[in-house]
Amino acid sequence: MKRLTKYLYVLSFDGLSTLDFNYISTLPNFKSYIEKAAYSKQVYSVYPSLTYPAHATIVTGKYPKNHGVINNTLLQINRKSPDWYWQRKYIKGETLYDLAIDKGIKVAALLWPVTGKSRIQYNLPEIFANRPWQNQIFVSLMNGSPMYQYILNKKFGYLRRGLKQPYLDNFVHASLLNTIEEKDQELVLVHYTDLDTMRHHHGFYSEEAREALERLDQKLGDIINAMKDKCIYEESTLVVLGDHSSLDEDKIINLNVLLKEKGYINVKNTNIIDYKAIAKSCDGSAYLYVKEDKLIEELKELLYDFNEQEECIENIYSRQDAEKLGADPKCAMLIEAKKGFYFLDEAEGTVIKQIQPGEAGRLPEVTAATHGYSPLKENYTTVFMASGKGINKGNIIEKMNLVDEGPTLAALLGIQFKECDGKVLKEFIQLDL
Repeated sequence: MKRLTKYLYVLSFDGLSTLDFNYISTLPNFKSYIEKAAYSKQVYSVYPSLTYPAHATIVTGKYPKNHGVINNTLLQINRKSPDWYWQRKYIKGETLYDLAIDKGIKVAALLWPVTGKSRIQYNLPEIFANRPWQNQIFVSLMNGSPMYQYILNKKFGYLRRGLKQPYLDNFVHASLLNTIEEKDQELVLVHYTDLDTMRHHHGFYSEEAREALERLDQKLGDIINAMKDKCIYEESTLVVLGDHSSLDEDKIINLNVLLKEKGYINVKNTNIIDYKAIAKSCDGSAYLYVKEDKLIEELKELLYDFNEQEECIENIYSRQDAEKLGADPKCAMLIEAKKGFYFLDEAEGTVIKQIQPGEAGRLPEVTAATHGYSPLKENYTTVFMASGKGINKGNIIEKMNLVDEGPTLAALLGIQFKECDGKVLKEFIQLDL
């Protein structure tokens, strides 16, 4: 397969929604970029529509059930802050960046999920210190490219304030611009989370979210200018995409409280000491895991009875249905929340918690908007845009799936996946297969 571009830059703007498209089209840098791009305004994410499963899908072209990253976080009972799927080891099979490296292509990744301890040559991984004895800089260095990160932290570490936004994005952005200037990478994967954070803390349509979109517009302009200054812009393809949308909510469902009350979970001193069934949150949805399949029917009846009273569940999918939807085939059920609700893993407190004003963004895991819902939820799609070398300028695809992005990106680099759920979107690229 012929390589169509020398440089491929993939910018992931976490939480960028179809509903944002009209507004960003009025912002100066987005407007100029979109006028030269091919795009789809309606991209269906994966189920569960979370950041880590989605980003693993983007670089594999597979559904979560096949690439193995079926949630953001691991099922670690009694851990208030479970570990995330941070490392490359969690992805089954080949990735876009591994195939690129095998072809002799230099790769840079900045805060791209599920890249810890990968072969990426310039890697600033998304990972945080999750134990009291851990140091953030040390954890990052051990999971990425030590010297590359050391230099970036020395130059731009002053921009960071832990994980707070927009400071983290400012650090990533300065690091990216420096990487463009000083390195000769051909595939760049970068993940910005400012928008997603603002929506979690303040709501989908908040002023803070609008300001985050404006900051992303400025960053897009900076990146284009840096590519032009390096004299690589005309030889490059620049992709801008989202991973999922978000929905406003104000109520929490703690299914493990219900399971504890009904005797499926045993708790001592607030710690779970044993369980027959347990729920694992995916925010807008939740997996239910059981130790014995014979419990499934009675648990389904329990959930239906519970929902008759609370009216908080939209769908209860069987294991077989969950697998068909691309989710974890090991779950007993996949439970979809109604709009306005999302799930947490707490086994203490009330089954349904009404979020009070001021709690979102201040209390751990309490949000004003979230994701993880079915990709088929109304007004819940994301976007994909591509401009530059090898792109059919002006072509628009009305609807597409996130699994199609990986093989399409690979085709731009002259690469093919051996195993893939998605397809190359020929409408986007100048490809003669």
